[in-house]
Amino acid sequence: MTENYAPVLVEVTRGSEVESRHRGEIAVVDEGGTVRHRLGDPEMLVCMRSLAKPFQVMPLLTTGAAAAFGFGPQELALMSGSLSGQDFQVALVEQILERIGLNPGTLQCGSHPPLHRPTAKALAQAGVKPSPLHHTCAGKHASMLALCVHHGWPVKDYLNPAHPVQQLILQTVAQTVGLTPADITVALDGCSAPVFYAPLRNIARGFARLAAAAPDSPEGAVMDACLHHPRHIAGDGRLETAIMEARPDRIFAKTGAEGGFALALAREGLGVALKIEDGASRALGPAILEVLQQLGLLSAEAQKSLAPQWRPVLYNHRKQEVGLLRPVLTLVAG
Repeated sequence: MTENYAPVLVEVTRGSEVESRHRGEIAVVDEGGTVRHRLGDPEMLVCMRSLAKPFQVMPLLTTGAAAAFGFGPQELALMSGSLSGQDFQVALVEQILERIGLNPGTLQCGSHPPLHRPTAKALAQAGVKPSPLHHTCAGKHASMLALCVHHGWPVKDYLNPAHPVQQLILQTVAQTVGLTPADITVALDGCSAPVFYAPLRNIARGFARLAAAAPDSPEGAVMDACLHHPRHIAGDGRLETAIMEARPDRIFAKTGAEGGFALALAREGLGVALKIEDGASRALGPAILEVLQQLGLLSAEAQKSLAPQWRPVLYNHRKQEVGLLRPVLTLVAG
């Protein structure tokens, strides 16, 4: 029996030979759901993880909660991001919670050391334990709590999939990616919130809707907020922030755990979704940057600034160069 394997997107070399390979799928889609470019199976079912965050924040706009609490572009971007736990991000989460009349103890995302290593090191040296405010999903959880307060819903069990806030989010995510709630399998994320499965093509379609949205629409407001606050989407030293800073006002980049990545391409009105099959995050930079290059979206200056993430060099413990990661993908017309 012949098995169908996902195409190799990235090779890992050691010396002159290939030591490892990372396979995956890619879909480049317009807002109507038409696949423009692809590699592998665009109908592959993918757990969205944090790729859903820009869609999860939209009920704040559609219900009037954002206006009621005075949330602007910075707050919307932070709530759409996967945070690094940097001081400016923690401070903004605290401000959001204060504005809705809650305290950090209300966050049910758990805690882990900040993804931003200098911040994590500073906390450890000071003998301070990380709190839920440092969690990469703190912004998303703050947005859920804001919806609860706005609607008068209980906050104690806001992560229950049957809770009104989670039902509203499920409906919004499904609609944005072109599905019905019944089409989506719901599981549990690392932050304890419900998380959603959708075909790769539909995830890309959701990001295309952000890219092509009218400025005065909820999707347009989220897109504008994210484009103008790249440090709120991830943080210093992170791939998403680096891409957005290299191509300002052009690209919204978002990562998801287990090798997921998505782009909303503002001028082209297209969405890109990529999944590394084995979940390896080290393959994301080479793969997604090669996609951007093949779509003609990396300027010479961007190519130079993003080179360390595009073809990362590997070193041993004596700082000797031993190999590299290199993209080997070629997009095909949809």
